[in-house]
Amino acid sequence: MTAKLIKGKEIAEQIRAEIKAETDKLAARGIQPGLVTILVGENPASQSYVRAKQKTAHELGFYSVQDDLPADITQEALLAKIDRYNKDAKIHGILVQLPLPKHINENKILYAINPDKDVDGFHPVNVGRMVVGAPAYLPCTPYGIQQMLIRSGVKTEGAEVVVVGRSNIVGKPIANMLLQKAAGANATVTICHTRTKDMASHTRRADILIVAAGVPKAITADMVKPGSVVIDVGVNEMGKTAEGKRILVGDVDFDAVKEVASAITPVPGGVGPMTITMLMLNTLNAASRVKK
Repeated sequence: MTAKLIKGKEIAEQIRAEIKAETDKLAARGIQPGLVTILVGENPASQSYVRAKQKTAHELGFYSVQDDLPADITQEALLAKIDRYNKDAKIHGILVQLPLPKHINENKILYAINPDKDVDGFHPVNVGRMVVGAPAYLPCTPYGIQQMLIRSGVKTEGAEVVVVGRSNIVGKPIANMLLQKAAGANATVTICHTRTKDMASHTRRADILIVAAGVPKAITADMVKPGSVVIDVGVNEMGKTAEGKRILVGDVDFDAVKEVASAITPVPGGVGPMTITMLMLNTLNAASRVKK
């Protein structure tokens, strides 16, 4: 039986409708969520990402600022920019688009952001809060994955979850989030990575398999437990069509695995649309803390 599709685009639309309703309520109190996206240089992929973020912010009724900076900006000048936005009462969320030019220390930049405006969830203060189960801004992609599971009715409590990938952006945070003593969590979590021996022996145990390996079609059908839920975070470009459209595949062999799993995310249209949506939710929550 072919797996049910978990469509991130549809779930993202539901959440954005909820965000818009809450934004309208804040407007009645004289509060407008404010987001600044800082882009250094002219990386085409980064330009595309920040345009999408700004477009979504405008659609939701946010006050949004796109700050485009030259690739040769000094680290000191960029830190001064962040300090300015830290002090700007109209800005509730600050996002610095990565990667940054090599002459800039990414950690110094990310750590300079006020944790209360760190809507990307990358500051060590928010990471620490997440790990101990305290209220925090959660990293957007893992946050989106958790919401996809919850809103698709996937039971996480007591489930065997296997995460393939140990990045600070996806693998580590989603593992921490799903093992918390909380709703949409309470799972038993295993993390696999490039040094894992016999990875298939782990992935075949998974009730929920989350793959963020960065390797096209790394997970094949024989590595998946029948009836499991598969979340594919990977987005890999495999050339272009004759019309010039990008051909994208995930880290999971979708066509084969969908015949084994009970539910699976497509690529594109799966996890991707959730990331920007959760960024907007974090920004809304930051604005909601304002007392007026």
